[in-house]
Amino acid sequence: MKDLGITRATLRRLVHERQLRRVTTDVYVAADVEDTLETRVQAISLVISPHHVIADRAAAWLWGIDAFAYADLDAPPIETVALPGHYPCRRQAVRGRTRDLAADEIVTVGGVRVTSPLRTALDLGCVLHRADALAALDAFRRAHDISEAELVGQLPRFAGRRGVVQLKELIPLSDPRAESARESRTRLAILDAGLPAPDLQVWVDVAGRPTYRLDHAYVRARIAVEYDGWEAHQRTDDQRRYDEERRAWLRQNGWHVIVVRNGDFTGPALDAWTLELREALRWTYSTRRRLERGDGDRVL
Repeated sequence: MKDLGITRATLRRLVHERQLRRVTTDVYVAADVEDTLETRVQAISLVISPHHVIADRAAAWLWGIDAFAYADLDAPPIETVALPGHYPCRRQAVRGRTRDLAADEIVTVGGVRVTSPLRTALDLGCVLHRADALAALDAFRRAHDISEAELVGQLPRFAGRRGVVQLKELIPLSDPRAESARESRTRLAILDAGLPAPDLQVWVDVAGRPTYRLDHAYVRARIAVEYDGWEAHQRTDDQRRYDEERRAWLRQNGWHVIVVRNGDFTGPALDAWTLELREALRWTYSTRRRLERGDGDRVL
């Protein structure tokens, strides 16, 4: 700062007067610059070591994947990893770790060194909570065309790492067709309940035309499972009306529709809708078996 003719006292005054905002030690931006994660990454990249690389959730954000929990969105730390032989970053607003990275796992984006999409997906599969980890794997597979084989092929490099057992379990469960983290979490709850995996993004025809798309469906059983959570407040009245009309049509035409909401992933609420799904599947398939034996009318 002395090179710019700005003293520490001047900096403190400008921050106090809200003309500047401190991002981390020795890094300031104008107060009217929007405080985004991209801004913080760019600012911090100016002062971290060349041996430090943006990683984990911050890297995911730069690759277009939101892996942050809702509570973290205000001011999440910028996660970095130091290459072997170097100390992790200890700056304010930075969460530093040490990690072994191959040369092809480091990519420069807008002047910032960041872990590659494949490496970021694998890291998040290890470090995030289980449901969030699956959502991250789903999102990276969808957005960056990562195959299950590519993920599996990197597992030997992760041998012995904390979280690798979870990663190995989740890779075969990942699916690029999932379009939101909550859809991923809904699917994981279904699988954890010991129920068969649903198909994803299923179109239902009306008068021979694909008209309604379902998040999760068991087509032969005519069962739909849809997530409808806290994000619903962002929908317009027309969108809400469309959802109501769509679900009403499905029910009138023989579909069993189960709606899962944000608070339905733990405790009695989770038990209730997974039990409803279990009973719907049991009833449908047991009825089909009876009909196939000739005990009643044909299956429509």
